[in-house]
Formats: sequence, C-alpha cells, structure tokens
Amino acid sequence: MSAPDTAATRFLESEVPALAPEDARFHVLPVPYEKTVSYGGGTSKGPAAIIAASSQLERWDGASDPGADGIYTWPAIDCSRPAAQVIDAIAAAVAQILALGKTPVVLGGEHTVTGGVIRGYLDAGVRDFGVVQIDAHADLRDAYEGDPLSHASVMRRVVEAGVPLVQLGNRAYCEEERDARKQYKVHAIDADQLVPQAVHSIPLPANFPPQVFFTLDVDGLDPSVLPATGTPVPGGLGWYQTLGLFESVARQRRIIGFDILEFAPIAGFHAYDFAAALLAYKLMGIVQRTAGPRPPQ
Repeated sequence: MSAPDTAATRFLESEVPALAPEDARFHVLPVPYEKTVSYGGGTSKGPAAIIAASSQLERWDGASDPGADGIYTWPAIDCSRPAAQVIDAIAAAVAQILALGKTPVVLGGEHTVTGGVIRGYLDAGVRDFGVVQIDAHADLRDAYEGDPLSHASVMRRVVEAGVPLVQLGNRAYCEEERDARKQYKVHAIDADQLVPQAVHSIPLPANFPPQVFFTLDVDGLDPSVLPATGTPVPGGLGWYQTLGLFESVARQRRIIGFDILEFAPIAGFHAYDFAAALLAYKLMGIVQRTAGPRPPQ
C-alpha cells in the first residue's frame, strides 16, 4: 500500500475508481461542523482525516468487498455559516442522495450534524424509519448552555420530530435526559448492561419501524479502543462488540444510512484515523451483506 495521502478527497480512492453519483451505492458526505463542543475540540478535522486514512484500507473487509458497490464522495459541506444554515445544507445534501436511491454515509463533525441528516430524510419523504444510536451520552437535553442546536440536544430534536429512537451504550446522562427517555418512549440499553456481559446482539422492540438510520458517536466505543474524541467516557463498547451490535440491527431491519461523528484526530496518532476509516468501511460491508427490507421481528 502507498504512503498516507493527506490530499485524498475520495473515500478509499486508492482502491475504488471514481464513479458518477448514480453509479455508486454508498455516498460519503463530509460535514466538518464544530461549534458547540463542550470539552475537547478537533471534530472539524475528523472527516478529512478519515478520508485520508481510508486510502490505507484493503478493499476486502474480511467478509465482502463493499467497494464493489461503488463509493462516491461529496464535497464537504461549508460549515462556516450559522448553525441553522449548515443544518439546511446537510438536509438538502442528504435529500439529494436519497433522491438518487443511494445510501448516505455521513462523516462528522459534532453530533449536531445528525439533526440535519434526519431533516434530510424527512424532507425526502422518508417516514417509516427509526434511529439507533451508539453513544456515551444520551444527547436528550432540551438545550445545552442555552443552545437548542447543541450536540447535547440533537437526539431531543430527533424524537420531537416523531422519529422513534433506540440508544445503546450510554453511560453519561443527566436527570433531564432520563426523564426525556420516559416522555418520548426511548428504548435504551446502557453500557452497564452491554459491556460487563459482552453483549454483541440486541433485539429491537417489536414495534420498531422496518427501516433504520444508525448514528454512531465514536465516544460510544471505550477510550482504550478509540480515544480520539472530545468527550471520552470509560466503560464503553469494544471494537467487535460495536460491529456486532450494528450487525444485529442490520439483520432485523433495513439500514438506510449511517453516520460516524465526534471523531477528533490526535496529531501523530494515525492508528486512530485508520480505526475510524475502517469502522466506516466495516459498516458499509455489513449494510452490503444484509441489504434488503427486514420485517419486524
């Protein structure tokens, strides 16, 4: 394999040929948004670092070749504008991807990005879907530091829009968020239920929609696995556990897109960039191998 290409502009461009948008199944959308982070910074550099590291991946992911389905990488969303305008731009890009009949793979950026992504699905007319979230935090505050568009409030905006939510691996949330779970009927399996017993597969609620958008905050993984994030919390998921939980969802419902957020590169530690890129590609592989509508179980 070649040396790292920091100028890479396409996901896995070292292995996958450039394609027209209509010829690629997976559409990577970089969103380097970072305005409300509350501890460590650097998420604005996440998408570019992931894309650069992706050129070091093998096309064969160990079980299949996701690149064979085609990967198209969009130009990064301009995140220099006010938050509401950035969210509008994210929503418009996601709606455009869906209009092509493709699978969005969104790379952030802070978790606020997911609000724009879900808006894009709703604007595109997608209705019968739910969200599954891996995250150290619940992100269900009505507002954080006075900002309703904070990364700590993004899932509150999702459930307020009427989108059902399942949360996995949470281990840091406040009483307001605990109460919001009850109010919005959020199904949650926290880290203290998943990690000590090494749970790799979970049943979704019987009435959960047949389609799923999966949002993955990298701080859902334990910092011993992926510490390159602004809000690391010990006691998180392992590498294979994360992949197993994603696959268990994909085998029960149809995954219609996913995002990977809150990755904040650490200068000189390329292993974490590579891990985040491999995570994105592994999830593409799972989607490829489990594609198709899944009836509720």
